[in-house]
Amino acid sequence: MTHPATAARRPGEQVLAALGLGAPAPSPADASPHTFPGGGRWRTEIPSCEGPEALAVVLKESSRLDVPIHRISQGSGVWMLTDSEITEMVEATGERDIELCLFTGPRGTWDTGASVRSDSRGAGLRARGHDAVAGCVEDAVRATELGVKCLLVADEGVLWTLHRARTAGIIPADTTLKVSALIGPVNPASYAVFEHLGADSVNVPSDLTLDHLTEIRRVSAAPMDMYIEAPDDLGGYVRMYEVAELIRRGAPLYLKFGLSRAPGIYPYGTHLRDLTLDTARERVRRGRLALDLLARHGADGDMAPLGSRLPGSLHRFPTGDRPPAAPLNDEKNKD
Repeated sequence: MTHPATAARRPGEQVLAALGLGAPAPSPADASPHTFPGGGRWRTEIPSCEGPEALAVVLKESSRLDVPIHRISQGSGVWMLTDSEITEMVEATGERDIELCLFTGPRGTWDTGASVRSDSRGAGLRARGHDAVAGCVEDAVRATELGVKCLLVADEGVLWTLHRARTAGIIPADTTLKVSALIGPVNPASYAVFEHLGADSVNVPSDLTLDHLTEIRRVSAAPMDMYIEAPDDLGGYVRMYEVAELIRRGAPLYLKFGLSRAPGIYPYGTHLRDLTLDTARERVRRGRLALDLLARHGADGDMAPLGSRLPGSLHRFPTGDRPPAAPLNDEKNKD
């Protein structure tokens, strides 16, 4: 469905214009020139789908409310799922041609590091030490062997390592790597670095301004993920009324339907079952509300085809094939 370029893109704008309170027309210079491969400027994602039971709820509700889904992601981590649970999720999403994304771990909030619990939140969700990186790699290999095609990462070193692993054929070459909102970049320079390190989509914080998105799009075409409604631990921001402009400025963009005013569910277990299923159902309904808003204001065209998942051609640092440099010889470097 296409709409004329003059269609209203902001809620209430036509009424305000009639009252002499209209805003200037959007500048073409602000618009992102990028799309997903094969066309389309936006895709959808349902996050925090923590296991087969929650996935079944999301799929049922998306059918009932006619909410198209390109990607479903999980936040507790590969390590919180059995092989049979992962296989069940892979099969269920595969039947719908939906990309399944699982989080690699361990991460700083779930190990012995104290700095992440300090006021400064030092080190954040990053992988602490060699063993933590190795654990993330273990998760990645296990998940991809079971058919998972998208991995969620929260550490730059893990991202680079997994990118090198797929270029070396250790994990499938078509595996996509998604950067978590927990380390999301907030300026165009850092966004471009994540792209070069191997990111296929980058979750930016939901408090970035529209101008920030335009700045990013001047340097990078890597797909962007943004919570249209962010969980409380990520600020609880609600950007639903801006969704059309977020697409115009940020494309190619994943509309990520989170949920504010809801308790955290990571790491998930059956003690959180009712809450997890209820919030999974509500995230889909939030998606329907955002899509309805797009339709009311003539901005629901240009959705990427369902089943599309690859990011297109992106810029990468060269991985190289040389071994690490030899350590310095103490006898020759006493000074």
